[in-house]
This record gives sequence, structure tokens and C-alpha cells, in this order.
Amino acid sequence: MPLNLVLIADTHVPKRAKTLPAQVWAAVEKADVVFHAGDWVEAALLDEFERRSRRLLGVYGNNDSPELRRRLPETATATLGGVRFAMVHETGQAKGRELRCEALYPSADVLVFGHSHIPWDTTSPRGLRLLNPGSPTDRRRQPACTYMEAVLDAGQLFRVTLVEVGRS
Repeated sequence: MPLNLVLIADTHVPKRAKTLPAQVWAAVEKADVVFHAGDWVEAALLDEFERRSRRLLGVYGNNDSPELRRRLPETATATLGGVRFAMVHETGQAKGRELRCEALYPSADVLVFGHSHIPWDTTSPRGLRLLNPGSPTDRRRQPACTYMEAVLDAGQLFRVTLVEVGRS
């Protein structure tokens, strides 16, 4: 049975936005599993994700409150449909990221990360898929705010899509 995934990072609520756009909440509520790769900022947003998500996997980021750091791990792992996921907020500079992450997460098939607000979808020489969904609230130097959707089926990740958040 396919699983619909939503990957989000760097929401920065309420510093960059008062709340998440309705488009993002709709995707969260529809997803079977939601990944949030840190920088929530305040625990109220985590509470809202817990209420609206069927299943939520999260980590804390460098901008997160002490309460979030108590409630969330720095790194998380999960096996879904035979695919081994790891998640962390920050992976360091872009140069050498694939090889560095291969060494840090040798048992993962997919690494979800955030921090840069720059969407990223690459595969390391060993086959580790690295995914950064960007930010749904703070595009920085990117053309649009973003998150990712994907489908997990038969032990593989399909249709990884970078979704632009419409301006409301």
C-alpha cells in the first residue's frame, strides 16, 4: 500500500510567518507521514502538527526553543515500507555533502534535512538520497517558498516533487 509523504523544514513560526499557509496544512492533513527537519521555533507549532498529522517524525533545529529541544531528538530514524530514513536539521556546507552524509548515516537510504532553506535532491555515490524541502515560509534567495511531497511504495521512493507554496 503506498504511503504519501510530506517533507517540511524551516517553518520558523511565528518569526517568519504567523502560521503556515493553508496549502501546507492541507498537504500535512492529507499525508500518511509528515517529516519536519527542524526550525519550528515554538512548541505551539509542534503541537499543531501533532494534532493535524497522521504520523509525524520531527527533529529540532538551531533556532528551536528549549522546550522543542526537550521534546524532539537532534536526529531521527524510521523504516517505512522497507526504506530506511534518517533526518537531521543541518548537514554542513554543500561542498562534500553527499560523501560526508554517507559516512554519518551509513545505514540510511534517504536523509531528510533542512537549515539552508535551499531545496536539494541528490544521490550520493553509495545511493543515499539527500532531500531538503526548502522552507514553506522563508524563501531567502530562492524563487519561491517550498516543501516536498513523495510517494513510498514497494520499498522505493517515487514521485519526489518540490511543491511551490502559493502566495495567499
